Amino acid sequence: MYEKVYFVPLSKSMNFFVFLHKSNTFSTMKISIYIKHYFSNVLLLITYGSLLTLYCACSPQERRLPILGEKTTASKIVDGKEIIDTVYFQIPDFSFINQDSQAVTPADFQNQIYVADFFFTSCPTICPIMKTQMLRLHQHFKNNTEVKILSHTIDPRHDTVALLKDYATRLQVDTKQWSFVTGDKDKIYEIAEKAYFVSAKEDANEAGGFIHSGAFVLIDKQRRIRGYYDGTKADKVDLLMKDMELLLKEESKSE
Repeated sequence: MYEKVYFVPLSKSMNFFVFLHKSNTFSTMKISIYIKHYFSNVLLLITYGSLLTLYCACSPQERRLPILGEKTTASKIVDGKEIIDTVYFQIPDFSFINQDSQAVTPADFQNQIYVADFFFTSCPTICPIMKTQMLRLHQHFKNNTEVKILSHTIDPRHDTVALLKDYATRLQVDTKQWSFVTGDKDKIYEIAEKAYFVSAKEDANEAGGFIHSGAFVLIDKQRRIRGYYDGTKADKVDLLMKDMELLLKEESKSE
């Protein structure tokens, strides 16, 4: 029997992904289903294919975070022999503008892990809760140069660079670690839904005129997705911080 089952909606009328958890085995299964309501605050785990199983090559005492997303294989020749490598999904290249009018690209996260989320400054629902929880995370890792935070606005028309600067100042955060970015709306929505696999779009029927996920997405130094956490719940953010510590140890061993 599986210990936990998560039903994960990608959008209002798209596919569900089922996340099955048993001990150190993680399985995902894709099933097509139409849903009438979108739950933006669920934990998200997205991967493609009919069935994919990831095994944690570790003991329960040495838990290793799963690498999430679609994986493929590629062959290469080493010492005259063909070697098959596993290629994991990576966050693609991007370029946005932060609160200091500086371009933010993957190069700014080299040799660092980061947590990504999507918000808008005038959000009347979950964003204030998310930012309270992200501030806890920011405070916890404030002296760690291997950790960054990347918050994307989904309302770039309203959330100008100047407004994001004021927003960061009011939060009293270290913007060397925590970037608030804006940019082309379509590119922000695209990277949300096709790279981080979370919702982000305009919706006149929602409070504030937008709908977005409350997930915090953990990304490793290789730009791979390592976890999704409900940013509106303190206990889930506690777990995220523990998993970040675990990921940092993993990354240090592989260097």
